[in-house]
Amino acid sequence: MIATEPKASIKGGEFLIKETDASQVFIPEEFTEEQQMIAATCREFLEREIWTRLDEIDTAKSPELISSLMDKAGELGLLGTGVPEEYGGFGMNFNTSMLVAEVTGAGHSFSVALSAHTGIGTLPIVYYGNDDQKSKYLPKLATGEWKAAYCLTEPDSGPDANSGKTKAVLSEDGKNYVLNGQKMWITNGGFADLFIVFAKIDDGTGKPDKNLSAFIVEKSYNGITMNEPEHKMGIKGSDTRQMFFNDTLVPVENLLSDRGNGFKIAVNILNIGRIKLGVAAIGGSKEVLNHAIRYSNERKQFKTPISEFGAIKHKLAEMALKIYASETASYRAGQNIDDAIEDLKAQGKSDVSAKLIALEQFAIECAMMKVHGSEVLDYVADEGVQVYGGMGYSADAPMDRSYRDARINRIFEGTNEINRMLVVDMLLKRAMKGELNLMGPAMAVAKEIMSIPDFNTEEEEGIFVAEKKALRNLKKAALMVAGAAVQKFMTNLSSEQEILMNVADMAIEIYVAESILLRVEKLTGIRGEAAVELQKQMALVYLHEAIEKVNNAGRAAITSFAEGDELRGMLMGLKRFTKIEPMNLKDARRQIADAMIAENKYIF
Repeated sequence: MIATEPKASIKGGEFLIKETDASQVFIPEEFTEEQQMIAATCREFLEREIWTRLDEIDTAKSPELISSLMDKAGELGLLGTGVPEEYGGFGMNFNTSMLVAEVTGAGHSFSVALSAHTGIGTLPIVYYGNDDQKSKYLPKLATGEWKAAYCLTEPDSGPDANSGKTKAVLSEDGKNYVLNGQKMWITNGGFADLFIVFAKIDDGTGKPDKNLSAFIVEKSYNGITMNEPEHKMGIKGSDTRQMFFNDTLVPVENLLSDRGNGFKIAVNILNIGRIKLGVAAIGGSKEVLNHAIRYSNERKQFKTPISEFGAIKHKLAEMALKIYASETASYRAGQNIDDAIEDLKAQGKSDVSAKLIALEQFAIECAMMKVHGSEVLDYVADEGVQVYGGMGYSADAPMDRSYRDARINRIFEGTNEINRMLVVDMLLKRAMKGELNLMGPAMAVAKEIMSIPDFNTEEEEGIFVAEKKALRNLKKAALMVAGAAVQKFMTNLSSEQEILMNVADMAIEIYVAESILLRVEKLTGIRGEAAVELQKQMALVYLHEAIEKVNNAGRAAITSFAEGDELRGMLMGLKRFTKIEPMNLKDARRQIADAMIAENKYIF
């Protein structure tokens, strides 16, 4: 058995080498009445203010509409979720702020504006601002009196944010930084009152700092111009601009954190943005599925609702179980972050320091859930179009907007390709630093595949005994492939991007499959097995599909670098580690679909 750890000692990335007990995970069914009321407030706001005006939002010729809707959200406190109470916010814990992100994630263009303001626009000041900066800006941002935007990306920088060319030079009197440069893809740019701008400080020598610095720039400062809103494939109501800073004077007291600390700020804020984007995508997915279920009950072919056809049931069930699994893994990670924060504070760390350390600790999980959630939404939106058939392609039906708006999420907060490579890079770096013992278990797995399989089984009790064994084997498969790739390529592994993405896919599926099993196991203990039969079916179907994905990704990686006996041995090991007793997946999916069809909505 892999050792289990108490909650407070769980570290990011350890899911690959340690077994988690169901009692250690948070499940959405444990949200308190207060948290559920917050979620209900968010949903009521969408129903009242957003969903009835989606066309108007998308076709608005100016940013005033989104700005006015942000004002209304501010009146309800939705802009102050992550702002400490002493600065006029609610100071919600991480998982509660995740819940807000999930529900509002169904708000299409509005949700983009909201998340940009509350996340990357406000949190840099929450986490890195000094007392004066927090006192001056956070109360205005928490209420929506001021709106925020985040200016990092430049035309030539792409994912390499630290290569930006925007410069800041200290003025002769030492009172201001003179800012010059261009930024692009700036969400909320047209109506924001405050910008978090990243630039490299140059002492006048023509050789700017190696690392970025961050500045708080007010709209009223001189020399700020912008282009007209970008014409985009989706999220058309989101105000996105190119911005230009031409000898813009920024008071020296508006340097955020220390000189050269901007890249670290960007990375840590993006960690938050990634996992919240992932869970927001799940909020959008649920709404798409609700539309698809309702339409399948209304639409008739051959005098029969299409919801009675097996092909449609398959689609609805697949959409549901992917949503359920991704939601589960996201809140598992969110609670891990909350637990780490409380543990660090108990050790004497300040609130801000504890949050930053905890978020960095679980950066691996944040990247994984960004990838998974955004790809679930893409899948759900695509299948939603298919359920609608010809009407799905009509701009008069809801799937048109959902399909177009979903696509950006695989690009936002770092492309999914970049995030996949980050997952493996962070795992390996922690292993090299001795923070994560990956190589020991990987070497043990390498020895195991050369030995005769042990058919002796220990007596285990409880739900999912066989499935947990299958999960342990999936972890062995990932360790086997990753360990062999490291030995083969050593420091050149970073250039083998295809293999890195294969290993990341294995890790992501393992984490999500484990999460859904643990959720259902914990729920069984609360409600009894009979009451969670449908959830159990979802967990089993997801695990079977995850095993197939791990096998495919593992095979793709192995055949990319192994030859001869090594190739044959690893493929045999992969086959051994991706076995599970077959089950009737069709019937399981039909049970899941039938329950939703009967209720005319997503019910989990």
